Amino acid sequence: MFHRIRTSLREDNLFRRVVGNSLHLFSNNTIALALSVLQGALVTRLLGPSGFGLLGIILFYASTVNSVFSFRMSEVVVRYGGEYLEKGEKDKASALMKAAALTELFVSILAFVIVAVTAFWAEANLAKTSGIAWMFPVYAIGLLANFNTETATGILQVTNKIKLQGTVNLLQSIVTTIVIVAAFLTGGTLQTILFAYLLSKTILGLGMFIAAQIQLHRALGKGWWRESFSVIASWRELIWFAVSSNVSATIIKIFRESEILWVGFFLSTTAAGYYRVAYTLVSFLSIVTDPLIASTFPEINRLVVQSAWARLKDFLRKVTSLSLAYNAAIAVGFVLFGKWMISIYSGEGYLSAYPAMIALVVGLAFNYTLFWNRPLLLSLGMPEYPIKVTLIVGLIKIALAFVLVPRFGIVAAGALLSFYYVASVGVMAWRGVKEIRRLETGD
Repeated sequence: MFHRIRTSLREDNLFRRVVGNSLHLFSNNTIALALSVLQGALVTRLLGPSGFGLLGIILFYASTVNSVFSFRMSEVVVRYGGEYLEKGEKDKASALMKAAALTELFVSILAFVIVAVTAFWAEANLAKTSGIAWMFPVYAIGLLANFNTETATGILQVTNKIKLQGTVNLLQSIVTTIVIVAAFLTGGTLQTILFAYLLSKTILGLGMFIAAQIQLHRALGKGWWRESFSVIASWRELIWFAVSSNVSATIIKIFRESEILWVGFFLSTTAAGYYRVAYTLVSFLSIVTDPLIASTFPEINRLVVQSAWARLKDFLRKVTSLSLAYNAAIAVGFVLFGKWMISIYSGEGYLSAYPAMIALVVGLAFNYTLFWNRPLLLSLGMPEYPIKVTLIVGLIKIALAFVLVPRFGIVAAGALLSFYYVASVGVMAWRGVKEIRRLETGD
């Protein structure tokens, strides 16, 4: 039986291509992960729980504001740009790429302005530390440097050059590590560490932009950016997809990816520091899954365009089996060796993060096992469904947070995030599979 399964996987060119691209990203990301662990170990010891939590609030505030206005251009490029390239409609692909790039540039500038204007509010209500308001707009300069990162990510995905993202990510990790090591050895301050992460964002943004432009010139020609917007007749559909992605991304960011800000709001920077250690370690689950997501979305979209429903179901079964095996093994490892991991990563002073870590493992392992839930719905032309699900579950989560987090601390925050993942991801995955069956039978 197992021999037949192995033979089936070896003979599946689509699955092999996805795994091959994922492994390339994984190899670079593994090195970047090792450097990230080193960075975290040094920064947590250098700043202490309160300083580490404060740094997290500054970093996450800028990214959260940007996500509120972001239109997830990588998804727009993959969904429609991938379809245009699949059909050989290079003129439409060129117009779409130009529109995506200009929109993202505008959003980056707007997000920077919002962060600068609200810096004193964030200082008083989230950081709860006087004299640090200036750090919010300084770090937000990274948003300007990432004026094309989402569009560039989509371009590398549809041109099958997503491997370059891993290369750029590795480069910025190396540079950041050098700066942080120097800061640790010389007794650096919070400002020095903030500069290191700003430098990291800048390298990532400019590196992705350059890599994507090279691929666009190869795929569409040197004058691709001169193409008129008028070649695309379905702008209304495109805009609705982008707006839906924006709303969905905003909901996800507020309810799922801004946990440090919520902990800072409900509790303190010290609690945020403990929670950030727990969340950072559990997020290592994404090291394998993120490359799979980047490689899988274009393939899912391609199979949907081809109406290859049986092939799509088989593909989803295989990637789910692969991710389930990995996540289950890693989750058990967190339970057994979590305290040891915390002590190695950040020192004995952070062991209070262990209960929150275990609470988080459940939800994140579930999420990264069914990671294809939202990309599948987007490819099926159902961008509004994730909005409804994540909004309803997210509102329940926040309502419970006002009652539970002030009373039970970061453990409740971790448990509520796990609830959010299990409920929202489970429903969206079920709906996507149900839609495939409906289309397959022609019902």
